[in-house]
Amino acid sequence: MQSTANLSTHWADSAPVKTSKSSLLTRWTIFEDSQAKNLVLWFLVSMIVQGVFFLPVPALLIYNFHAPVVILFVTLGLFFSNIIAGMGGLGIRAIMSLFVVSFIAHLLMVVLFII
Repeated sequence: MQSTANLSTHWADSAPVKTSKSSLLTRWTIFEDSQAKNLVLWFLVSMIVQGVFFLPVPALLIYNFHAPVVILFVTLGLFFSNIIAGMGGLGIRAIMSLFVVSFIAHLLMVVLFII
């Protein structure tokens, strides 16, 4: 007599067949996983790029283009979240995703307030 404790399952046999099409998110996840050995490098690149390029953006936008002061808090929030992610031991996916989110957010701020 079979019970649920020793019932054999065949889930692997009925798994859906993967197609050759992959989404952008799937390719991004594969790229992030392939960069796991370069975790410290990505953290350092993130900090350097944010310190050199992203932190001056609020000053430029506030003083020259009369943007609201809220963008300063957005920039500092993204900067410190990247520091906490890198120094807190989060994985490569978190560090790279935060870096990309920071890049997109700052690009969007520049586009919205300059154009």
